[in-house]
Amino acid sequence: MEEIIRRRCLNHVNREAVAVCTRCSHSFCRECVAEYDQRVVCARCLAALEKAPREKRARWMGLLQTAWCGLSFIFLWAVFYYLGKILLAAPSAFHKSLLGRMFQ
Repeated sequence: MEEIIRRRCLNHVNREAVAVCTRCSHSFCRECVAEYDQRVVCARCLAALEKAPREKRARWMGLLQTAWCGLSFIFLWAVFYYLGKILLAAPSAFHKSLLGRMFQ
């Protein structure tokens, strides 16, 4: 295995490599690496690692919004359904007297 001192940065060929990305195993100079979760990773791998949790979070938020919309629809349907049942259970005299008072 070639020693790290003899390696060159993948992005800057005129610079010596100081670290190896733990994800892709390429050599990089000091400017091209960062620490993420106690690991040394390159910028490309860092972007991929940070993007993955956001996609999961977005997927879960979409599912949560869909579930919330469905539950709201079911709740409103139940309210109007039972309101209709209550109005149908009222005697017709109640409806006639109510309409008579509204149009006087």
